[in-house]
Amino acid sequence: MSSQEKETSNSLYRQWQILSRLSTGKWMGTRELQETLIREGIDISLRTIQRDLNQISQRFPIESSKTSPQGWRWRSDAPIQSLPHMTSSQAVTFMMVEEHLKHLLPPSLIDEMSPWFDLARRSLSTQNNVRQWVNRVRIVPATQPLIPPIVDKTSQQAIYEGLLQDKQLECVYQGLGPSSEEKTYTLNPLALVQKGAIIYLICTRHDKTDIQTFALHRFKSATVLNSRALHPVNFDIDAYIDSGALGFRVDFNKPTENVHLKLLMNEQETYYFEETQLSKDQIIEKQADGLSCVSADVPFTSQLVWWLRSFGNRIQHIEPEEVLNAVRQVNQP
Repeated sequence: MSSQEKETSNSLYRQWQILSRLSTGKWMGTRELQETLIREGIDISLRTIQRDLNQISQRFPIESSKTSPQGWRWRSDAPIQSLPHMTSSQAVTFMMVEEHLKHLLPPSLIDEMSPWFDLARRSLSTQNNVRQWVNRVRIVPATQPLIPPIVDKTSQQAIYEGLLQDKQLECVYQGLGPSSEEKTYTLNPLALVQKGAIIYLICTRHDKTDIQTFALHRFKSATVLNSRALHPVNFDIDAYIDSGALGFRVDFNKPTENVHLKLLMNEQETYYFEETQLSKDQIIEKQADGLSCVSADVPFTSQLVWWLRSFGNRIQHIEPEEVLNAVRQVNQP
């Protein structure tokens, strides 16, 4: 190799090392770059780094802060193929997304995100201070933990794609229990909601306008149709959840209604409700004999009934009477 070829090779290696140290969002100064490269065994001056950065910026999507001292970073619109490095916080975020949200993302989006997940793993593998983060963070359910049911992967992929593309679905669905009859539906997918271990498809049937809930693991098959999904007027997933629809109705012959709940209990017990409120309009009022009353407007659902049941004798009185009666029925053997 000639001396000119050797110098070109050294320059390419040096500039690649500079590029690999830049990240999106965070500015990196030339002195910080110099200190990093020297630790890697690359003896380089500040003037050389600045000259290299100016040359690199003509070919790669990096930008200068135009301040003194000057900082550099990858532009926010830089394509993934250009990014050789991401910050530790970005890498941790992608790893957490892959760990906890992967089953809620459409397979096509997962495939699209795979380079980011791979890049995150590579970034964490070289950063000892954050490499173990994913192994030090866990999400645990607030209720009895359950093993998620098995979901048919082909059906799941079709349902996710139908929701992503806003297309109707033709599905075969079996209700709760092995004796339930399999039925074929044409569905308009509206949303996906995970509640505990179960993922639900929120949708309408082709021949109906009322919103229904289908458990994902009970789909036997699903096919994406070419027809556009029909949406109810002004459907809002957050409003639907807030209505208590996913708490499931106490009486399936009636829609879910709100009640003004009142709970009488020991004042010490109400500290739980000061930290985690039942609703934004919740009020805690001190009563006689060291008791307090917690009042709030909440959806009257079976989930509410079973949650109240978990308090046992710690709740001394419940209003309104219809909620009290529902809790007493659950208590009966």
